[in-house]
Amino acid sequence: MASNRKSEGSQFVSWFGPLLNALRNLGGSGSPDEVVEQIAAELGLSDEIQNELVPSGQPRFRNQVAWARFYLAREGLLDSSKRGVWSLTERGRTTSLTLEQSHEIFRRWVAVFQAQRRAKAAEEESLAEQVAEETGVPSNDYRVVVLEMLRSLSPAGFERLSQRILREAGFTHVEVTGQSNDGGIDGHGTLQINPLVSFKVLFQCKRYTNSVTPSLVRDFRGAMAGRADKGIIITTGSFTTEARREANRDGVPPIELVDSEKLINMLEHLELGLRPITTYEIDNTFFNEFSA
Repeated sequence: MASNRKSEGSQFVSWFGPLLNALRNLGGSGSPDEVVEQIAAELGLSDEIQNELVPSGQPRFRNQVAWARFYLAREGLLDSSKRGVWSLTERGRTTSLTLEQSHEIFRRWVAVFQAQRRAKAAEEESLAEQVAEETGVPSNDYRVVVLEMLRSLSPAGFERLSQRILREAGFTHVEVTGQSNDGGIDGHGTLQINPLVSFKVLFQCKRYTNSVTPSLVRDFRGAMAGRADKGIIITTGSFTTEARREANRDGVPPIELVDSEKLINMLEHLELGLRPITTYEIDNTFFNEFSA
């Protein structure tokens, strides 16, 4: 595990500086998706780099940026108190990092984590578990197990699971059509915005281990033409950058994309198949302030 983290560190440390710059350009805060897209745009990253996958099925680029966020939060440059939004601290707003400074931050915190593990080996969480809690990045924990379970479901089982999730998320009249000749549409439901406004929504379920391409998004949009106000594609894989662009293209009905990471996040939030356990870790930096 330690050797894996060292190897990974040599890759994600280079995102420390670009991550800070991206947040500054976003006004000091942004969602993980916004930050990742901002970094890719500023550095002109190719679609191939953005879509490369790690063994768990997640985009390597997003994974590395999330690890970078973890270390910058430990350093006090990013706020770690809010889930779903990454934001700069006052210190982070005025800090620019060279690559060498980034490596120094990484080495310093690796040393801190190693000392903590030696001192409390029997009770401290692993570093990978801490990252999963704070960034939503999958690691070798329950998220990987859940993803394997989702991918092992039958097509009909995954459709019924998607139906349950949509119902729990507030949709009504959710039905699975189960018609193989229905243009790729697996079901439909209604989202009631308020007493006067509601939307009919069609959904498609893709039990994938790879990425959904823009052609599949276009085909789904063609199948839903004239039949619904909005569409949702739910997959156990991921979406290519081009697929995400196609889903939000101007002048056509929008399509919401739910990849494996977002799908597991929804299971967590709705507590479907996942029971939360509350625990505490010691924040040594807090107590160090008073022992100086």
